[in-house]
Amino acid sequence: MQTLDCRHHQCPHPIVETRKTLLARPGAPLTVLVGDETARENVIRLAKHMGYEVKSAPTEGGHSLEMTPASVPEKEAQGVTVQGKTVAFFTTETLGAGSEELGRILMKNFIFTLAEADSVPDLMLFINAGVKLTCEGSEVLEALDRIACMGTDIASCGLCLDFYHLKDKLVAGRSTNMLEIVNALQSAGRIIRP
Repeated sequence: MQTLDCRHHQCPHPIVETRKTLLARPGAPLTVLVGDETARENVIRLAKHMGYEVKSAPTEGGHSLEMTPASVPEKEAQGVTVQGKTVAFFTTETLGAGSEELGRILMKNFIFTLAEADSVPDLMLFINAGVKLTCEGSEVLEALDRIACMGTDIASCGLCLDFYHLKDKLVAGRSTNMLEIVNALQSAGRIIRP
C-alpha cells in the first residue's frame, strides 16, 4: 500500500496531493499521514466523496488515514454516472441580473454555501470580472480557501487579471490561460454557471 506523508504540510497541500494520488491510481488503497485535525477531516471528506472507506488512527506527529475502495451497492452501480470533472465557471463577481448590490450578496452567499457543502467542484474557473473574487479585498477569500482545502483547483484567467490590473493581487488559487479554460470546459462532465 502506498503511503503519502503530509504531516509537515498545511491545508490545502494534503488534500491536493491525496486527490492527485487517488486520481492517478484509481481503486488502489492508500495511506495518508496528516499532521492536524483540519487536514484529517478534509482528507477523510475528500476520500469518502471519491468512493473510499477511511480508517483513522493516531500516529507519531498526527494521524494515519488508511483508504480502501468502498464497495458500491449493485443498485447504485447501475445508476448513471457523470464522466469528467465538475467545473464551476464564474464570469462575474455578482450572481443574477438586477440589483448589483443584491448580486454581490447572492454571490457571497453562494460561495460560502458551496464551502459548507459535502462535495465541491473539481475546478473553479474565474474569467472577466469574476477574477475579482480571487484577489485581495474579496469578501469570499476565506470560503475559497476552505474550498481549496477540500481539493478544488482554483484558477483565474491571466489575461483578465492583467486587464483589471490584478495580476499581483491574486490570492486564491493560480493564474491560467484560455487554452486550459477551453480544454477544461470541453472535457467537463458537468459545468456549474452561477
